[in-house]
Amino acid sequence: MSTSPLAEVEKPVGIARLRDFVTSLADLLAEPREEAEILDTGSKLLARLVAHDDWLPEEFTRPHPDRYQQYLLHCDSRERFSVVSFVWGPGQGTPIHDHRVWGLIGVLRGSEQSERYTRAPDGTLRSLGAPEVLHPGEVEAVSPRIGDIHRVWNALPDRPSISIHVYGGNIGAVERATYAPDGAAKRFISGYASGLLPNIWDRSNRA
Repeated sequence: MSTSPLAEVEKPVGIARLRDFVTSLADLLAEPREEAEILDTGSKLLARLVAHDDWLPEEFTRPHPDRYQQYLLHCDSRERFSVVSFVWGPGQGTPIHDHRVWGLIGVLRGSEQSERYTRAPDGTLRSLGAPEVLHPGEVEAVSPRIGDIHRVWNALPDRPSISIHVYGGNIGAVERATYAPDGAAKRFISGYASGLLPNIWDRSNRA
């Protein structure tokens, strides 16, 4: 019996890791919790996920020649959280931007740099210091409470990097903003790079 091309997407080795992460995070958010607890426990869960590079389907690892890719991996049915893979080609990055919800960033492959900003009294944006570098397995957090404005780029000049981002909402539908250095904001809604989702719920392959 022939199989569709989608079959390979639905049943990659290790997809159970993503399923376990999604269900564990849903359990965490099932009860009202302070944001600090969500970020602390969520960081540990994400670190466990990105400690292994054997579960992300190939379709969600492909860079684009001109811009970074934001692939949706899962969105909670109540839009309490979403999980995406960010794929950065060499030299690719974001403008300065915000999120307006809490977020966790874990590097799966390669290396990622981020530079945080704060708004000065005159409305301009001021860098908070030298860019931070995240390596595979490392996780950082953002939120309007602890700092929400940054720019991010691939730290590697010769190959793609991939990070897994988790947000406290459906990030592809959240109205956010990019910023010029003078603080001028431009609203945007990011959407997603692909309409295809990995099937994490099929247990027939014992993944």
